[in-house]
Amino acid sequence: MGILQGKVALVTGAGQGVGQGIALALAGEGASVAVVGRTEAKLSATCELIRERGAEAVPFTVDVADTAAIPPLVEQVVGTLGGVDVLVNNAYTGSYGPLLSMSDDDFQRGFRTAPFAAFAFMKACHPHMKARGGGSIVNLVTSAMVRWDPTTYGAYAAAKQALRSLTRTAAAEWGRDGIRANSIAPHALSPGLEGWVASNPEEAAEFVKSIPLGRIGECEADIGRAVVALVGPDMRYLTGATVPLDGGQAFFG
Repeated sequence: MGILQGKVALVTGAGQGVGQGIALALAGEGASVAVVGRTEAKLSATCELIRERGAEAVPFTVDVADTAAIPPLVEQVVGTLGGVDVLVNNAYTGSYGPLLSMSDDDFQRGFRTAPFAAFAFMKACHPHMKARGGGSIVNLVTSAMVRWDPTTYGAYAAAKQALRSLTRTAAAEWGRDGIRANSIAPHALSPGLEGWVASNPEEAAEFVKSIPLGRIGECEADIGRAVVALVGPDMRYLTGATVPLDGGQAFFG
């Protein structure tokens, strides 16, 4: 029996990449998974992979930028799967580039899909987690927040830094309710990163050289399994932390 048997996990952006890897890892430990994202075909593919492992998975389609749609979606998840114990806010759609070339809408998009969407999911899940005796929230942030030179990553880093602060606040305010909240800052071979590596082989080689462990992480084996550990019983006393899952590249002081 897995360590998450009987638990329900809601994972956003679970149709591919890191979100899919996290969903698969949680399911591998027995969790039922609400697979949330924008593209129905991708969600269905993730659900099929989960079911092949003998776990329950249900797709839920939503654009997380539409924060008004989030509370009813959480109620739908609870009605379908019986509750929610684990929330993973992974979905993000933002903009990259120099600040002077960025429109207000481009800059704000990352905030709508990162801290604003996460806030809506967290608030909607809170009463259900509290009713079940507690729960665990994992929000995905980025090492770009602490890069010595965040050029072209400024909007991304700003949105994720806001999410990191939100996570810490939830940990402080909701700990009495048995709810833990942590952040992870991962590097993993998502489709987006794979595309960048293929298009920029020389820059990618230098990037890998800067990682002390000498490789980019795997979505399920490195990131997903770490999330399993974070939300599992062995880490029940950890909350308010930011865990850099990047092979030692970044320093969070």
